[in-house]
Amino acid sequence: MVKYIGILLIFTFCCTPAYASVNNLILHRSLAALLIIAAYLVFCFWILARHRKNHKIIKPLIAAGNSLSSSILVAYASQTGFALQLARQTVQLLETTGIKVQLIPLDTLNIDMLTASKRILFIVSTTGEGDAPNNATTFVHTVMQRAIELPQLKYALLALGDSSYTHYCSFGRKLNTWLQHIQASPFFNMIEIDNFDTHALHHWQSQLNTVFGSTEVTDWRIPYYQPWQLIYRQHLNPGSIGAPVYHLGLITEEPNIDWQAGDIAEIRPRNSYQDVLRLLKTLGLAENIAVDNEGITLLSLLQERLLPYNAPDISELRGLSPNDLIKSLPPLPSRSYSIASLPQDGRLELVVRRTQYPNGKLGLGSGWLTRFTPIGSKISLRIRTNPSFHPQTTDTPLILIGNGTGIAGLYAHLKARIANGYGRNWLIFGERNSDYDFYFREELRYWQQQGMLVHLDTAFSRDQEKRIYVQNIIQRLAAKVKHWVFDEGAAIYICGSANYMAPAVHRVLIDTLGKDTLAKLTISGHYRRDIY
Repeated sequence: MVKYIGILLIFTFCCTPAYASVNNLILHRSLAALLIIAAYLVFCFWILARHRKNHKIIKPLIAAGNSLSSSILVAYASQTGFALQLARQTVQLLETTGIKVQLIPLDTLNIDMLTASKRILFIVSTTGEGDAPNNATTFVHTVMQRAIELPQLKYALLALGDSSYTHYCSFGRKLNTWLQHIQASPFFNMIEIDNFDTHALHHWQSQLNTVFGSTEVTDWRIPYYQPWQLIYRQHLNPGSIGAPVYHLGLITEEPNIDWQAGDIAEIRPRNSYQDVLRLLKTLGLAENIAVDNEGITLLSLLQERLLPYNAPDISELRGLSPNDLIKSLPPLPSRSYSIASLPQDGRLELVVRRTQYPNGKLGLGSGWLTRFTPIGSKISLRIRTNPSFHPQTTDTPLILIGNGTGIAGLYAHLKARIANGYGRNWLIFGERNSDYDFYFREELRYWQQQGMLVHLDTAFSRDQEKRIYVQNIIQRLAAKVKHWVFDEGAAIYICGSANYMAPAVHRVLIDTLGKDTLAKLTISGHYRRDIY
């Protein structure tokens, strides 16, 4: 369109004779001016038509008077269209749960909508030298410059980027920093997609399935899980008043498997033989029925499906053929755990707390790993890189803070630091009782004696009448924390519970260091969290 308008204007001026009389010249110039105005109007209408066409895919904003608190906003910032594509797929996934979902470009998200909202999913790309896409510019220069606090807001963030560029996922990381700064709480850690990485896409879908109860799996590619063998399982806290915690070791024969401290092990759990057998007995089906031409049994396939446990849901399955039964049940969601070892250890180690619900049912992943899987069995597992919790690349002093099974990620970081000869390490760890729940006590004490763990401070909440937690340790040692951060340039890594520990520690760090300092530490990669 612009090309044709330009040709028209050039033609108009070129056709004005150089030898024309004054009157003719005035007439030609007047006609040219009219043509310019007409061309400008045509151009404006063309721009407006394109704008309307491009925004047909966006649902209208929620009308005034309707509550944003009961719905979910999916806000996207897209430069090439990939973020918009993923935003559409995310909306489709959430709509299968019956949740009201609103798809909007990030530029339309204002302060009033943020204040009224309780749940927002952000899907954003990065462009240029770490810049926000064009349809996020207004949001960056208006909303993100406001001093607000939104503790009621829960969010999830999917950041798109290409690691071959210097400013990989820069805008997504800045947005995540700002959301933490305004005290919003993440449903789960920010997920980064490196150049259409299908593994990260699956992880995004899996996390949404877990949080919002969706069973949608279409149009999302399932990554490849390697076969790993469970070689040992040690109960770490026998006698504890808390749930049992286990230290697991796994090996694989797959070549070229590598990871670093901070990375995640994602497993595909299976239902126990007893649970599947109980369902088959209720439905009056035999366990050894072959479902396909390869001879795979109904029992084996049901071990990989999400089983119903209440009577109404089970009754809906009565009378189904084995094939229809399998089709009616969604695959089991994956479960993720912080890796507690390094490749040079010769095995992948996990620290898993067994979850048990009031009805006696065990957690899907923790039950499978800590009780139902015999030693020597194969487990489907893949390693997911987690760059937002990777180690510092220099001998930067490091303050490690965590509780419970969060010791796994911190333990791996300490191993990596000590292997590199980095000894300026400080661990603040919390659990229930020192006699039962002090995981890796011997190793930590040994590193302390060797001078590789400068400080080891613990908060065992049940060891005294007044309960003490890791945030209380930080408050008590605030002067030392300030010295490490301001004078020594220390980084802070947090691993553990997102519901209690992490928010409490974050608030205390704000009180100790200040919001601006914590924001700067986040942007520079000196404040990192692996919370769940």
